[in-house]
Amino acid sequence: MNKLRVMIADDERPAREFLKSALSGMEDVELVAEAENGADAVETITSVRPDLALLDLQMPELSGIEVVKMLRRSQMPLVAFVTAFDQFAVQAFELNAIDYLLKPVERGRLRETIVRAQERVERTDWRETESNKLKNAIAAYEGVTSTTFLERVPVRKRDEIFLVPVNEIASIVADGELLIITTVENQKYTINYRLKDLELKLDPKAFVRLSRGAIANVAMIDRVSPMPGGTYLINLTNGQEIPASRLQSKVLRSELLKL
Repeated sequence: MNKLRVMIADDERPAREFLKSALSGMEDVELVAEAENGADAVETITSVRPDLALLDLQMPELSGIEVVKMLRRSQMPLVAFVTAFDQFAVQAFELNAIDYLLKPVERGRLRETIVRAQERVERTDWRETESNKLKNAIAAYEGVTSTTFLERVPVRKRDEIFLVPVNEIASIVADGELLIITTVENQKYTINYRLKDLELKLDPKAFVRLSRGAIANVAMIDRVSPMPGGTYLINLTNGQEIPASRLQSKVLRSELLKL
């Protein structure tokens, strides 16, 4: 039997190192590539063409689901999503027979995923079949999560807890292990939370990712200034100026800056 060609995509180095270590002990597996973000994952899958992609579901800028959406059917590998517990994801993946691994990943559970993938790639029509299952799983997941967005964000300031209405938030910017929430009135709050986890709780129609470390309220964007290299400087109504990354500038051009 040919070795199963596997790639890993996860923005957290410890998670990637664990998967690499676990896979290295499997004689019937060849680790062909790794990526530390969604954009790299798309490029890697397109060029390397692995049999199986282990995709972190929650990656900044491009999530595991968005990676899948950017691939053509002919490029689609088998996919196993890696995620912290998410009841809606688990429900959608189980319903559509899409494999997933819950963090922290167990070696035995990873081995089960590898065995299932090996069985599936032996089928002549596996690529089309798996593409259809992924499409259905993503639709089911997004259909459920679209109605569960936050309306208020609890933040602590001194000894008090404030409930900040989401529609009054202008931007959320990562600063090391902390997030700085800035409101329309330029009030600032600090919370200890990961940006990619908070982003999942916000309505994607109301908030847009500007870079790996920044999200903005679409309604608060006043103007967009072109910068060298095809990027943008985003000006908000509260006076904030936030640079957009090259990848997210492409997203802005296609989704926000066209009639």
